[in-house]
Amino acid sequence: MKIMFICTGNICRSAMAEAMLKDMLKEQKNIEVYSSGIYADTGDIPTQHAVEVMKENYNIDLTKHRATHIKESQIEKMDIILCATLSHKVIVQQLYPELSNKIYTIKEYAGLAKEKNNYDISDPWGYSKAVYQECAKEIEECLNKICEKIKNEQ
Repeated sequence: MKIMFICTGNICRSAMAEAMLKDMLKEQKNIEVYSSGIYADTGDIPTQHAVEVMKENYNIDLTKHRATHIKESQIEKMDIILCATLSHKVIVQQLYPELSNKIYTIKEYAGLAKEKNNYDISDPWGYSKAVYQECAKEIEECLNKICEKIKNEQ
């Protein structure tokens, strides 16, 4: 199974989600996790706050992550495509209509969007480290549900 996370620049939300899910599923050798950004500059490094929050709160090293523009990704090979926001989902569906049945928001796939009537994980870019910590917690909550779902489907 191949999973891709998508956000705007691939230096905050999708990068953190990719690293977290890889860490959570490190025992699962049959799952590959990727990320990309709709407006990413390929090669960009993650934000300093993203690096610090992942290290301090999750003991995950994000320093080797490099952004990938969606058009330079291997999105066509993915089984599940998880977008940070509803607007990302709409854009990805417009760019890749043939993949529409594989595209969800992260919260939607986790089953958390409807209960909170909120499909978006807010962009922490440009905000404080505390905002990044909240964002990471929100991603973690979703990924815990997604891990359960993936393990039940196998």
